[in-house]
Formats: sequence, C-alpha cells, structure tokens
Amino acid sequence: MAITISGGSAGTTTIEGQTDGAKIDATGALTIPVGTTAQRPGTPAKGMLRLNTAGDVVEVYNGTAWVAVGDQTNNFLADFLVIAGGGGSSAVAGGGAGGYRCSVTGELSGGGGPAETELTLTTETNYTVTVGGGGAGQTIGSDSVFSTITSTGGGRAGIQNTANNVGGTGGSGGGSAYPLGGVGNVYPGGLGTANQGFDGGGHAGASGGAAGGGGGAGAVGTANTSVLPGNGGNGVASSITGSSVTRGGGGAGFNEVASPPAGTGGSGGGGAGATAGTVNTGGGGGASSPGAPVAGGSGVVIIKYPDFRTISNPGGGLTFTTATAGGFSVTTVTAGTGNVSFA
Repeated sequence: MAITISGGSAGTTTIEGQTDGAKIDATGALTIPVGTTAQRPGTPAKGMLRLNTAGDVVEVYNGTAWVAVGDQTNNFLADFLVIAGGGGSSAVAGGGAGGYRCSVTGELSGGGGPAETELTLTTETNYTVTVGGGGAGQTIGSDSVFSTITSTGGGRAGIQNTANNVGGTGGSGGGSAYPLGGVGNVYPGGLGTANQGFDGGGHAGASGGAAGGGGGAGAVGTANTSVLPGNGGNGVASSITGSSVTRGGGGAGFNEVASPPAGTGGSGGGGAGATAGTVNTGGGGGASSPGAPVAGGSGVVIIKYPDFRTISNPGGGLTFTTATAGGFSVTTVTAGTGNVSFA
C-alpha cells in the first residue's frame, strides 16, 4: 500500500489510505508503508510514497513511474545467474557443463544446491563481469565472474587411448573414455564442483569404443552401457529473465564401433554427437568420433535489480542487453570481460 498526504483545514493533515503502517505519531514523525516491488499498488496515483525493501529505498510515484526520493542509500539487492563455459569433448566422451550459480528464490544452483544469497551492491562502484568461453576440444571451459561470484569452467572430456582417459574436473565433470590398453577397466567420470554441477559419466569397462557423457548442472552424466554411449546430464531451469530457460547441459558420449553412435546431449545446451555446446548456456561439447573434438558452449551472466537503478559498462568490453518488467531490470551479458556500474 502507498499513502497520499494533503493539507487539511485549520492546520490539520489528511492521510488517505491510512493503515497501521501509515501514520503520524505524537512527535510528528511519519511512518510510511513498507513492501516489496511486487507489492506496489496496481493503479498508483501521483504523489504516493512508500519504502521499497529492494535496497530499502524510499520511492514516490511521479505520475509515470516509481522513482527514488533523494539519495537516502547507495545500496540495493541484486539476483544473479552466473554460468561458466562448457568443457570440450573428445572423440568419444562428452564435455561437462560450466558451473551454474543462481540466487533466485525457489530455484536451484547446480549440483542440486540451493539458491545462494543475493548480492548487496552499491551505486557508483565497479563490479567485474567476465563471460567464460567454451573450452575447445579436450580442454576445460573458462570461468565466468560477477563481483564475488565465480563459476568454474566445465570439465574436459576424457581422451581415449591415453593416460588422460578420465574426464576432467570442472563446474560439471567431463565424461570418461577407455584408457590406453585397458578397454575393460572401470573408471569414474570427472568430478563436478559442489553447488555448481554434477560428475561426468564414467567408463563402465565394457568392450567396444563407447564412453561416458558429460555431467550437467542438474544431473550426473551417464556411463556407457556395454557398447552404448553415455548421455549428457541435464541442466537446470531458471526464470530470472521472466521466462523459464534451461541451461547447463552436459555433452553426449559416443561409440566408435556400434549403433547408435552417439548418446543424447543434456537438456539446456548439451551437445549431441559431434555438436558443440549451445552458446550462452555453458553446455558441454558432444563427442565427435571420427571427427575432430568440439567445443563447449560459452557461459552467461544475468543480473536482476530494481528498475530505479541504471547500469553502465565503464571502459566497455561487454556485450549486453537490458529489459525491464514488473519493477525490475534484467541485464544479460553474453560476451566479454569488463566492469559494470549502477546509478
């Protein structure tokens, strides 16, 4: 609720819409309504005044929009979704998804972890932002960063017929392949990072040329079964932009000698056979035998904050777009490294 104050007769003050949260006490101090952005009046009138708990900012409706009153505080709260670049595939194993960290209430971070605490930001302060690139074939993805939040690049896929057959550690782990001279041996998948992603699929020790899928933000990659390749682990959905989008899928495993030749990529940008992870999802690369290994998908940084704040990119270096709805602005950074600042 908001209130409107007007002058009355004989020096009195009229408070329209007065409630227990809107009153003048005996000392003359005014108590105004307190609420979230979502609790703003549906049909506000010019002059309405309230305290918005998103940053504890006093705001007034000017007839067109809610605007902050003066410069009472420089602090505000911001939600984030930070996803690193996915790991690259090998010829037979899938790359792991990039680390997935989220603060949106009611949603999950990667690895089955709960949503993190939103960040308290300050105006006129530079905050580092980096969007991690997907790892090239057989390499780890690059980290993504927003302020104090760093998501770890996805693990590389295991490389068949080498001592590096076990999938690499990362945000989500890479899938494992058969080792040099040891097709029948059993190996685990690469390890994921707690609260960022799951492990990759292992090599199950069966004969043939099959290997594991990369781990996803939302599920473990599966191991090969007999001569069947493993699948990439699924990603995690977030509605931080206003609509539900799944990101952070693991890359598919492959089988060199039997049909079907490839597993499935994890939902949320995980690459299928010989397919790179989808850009700006952190998806792992899909195994590619007999072709060259493929890259993981690039990551993304998404920031949600009160719409009475504006964002800038001092010094440049970032590619981003901003949309506003429901009292919030959402900035999606899709490439680059640099700083953002708010006013």
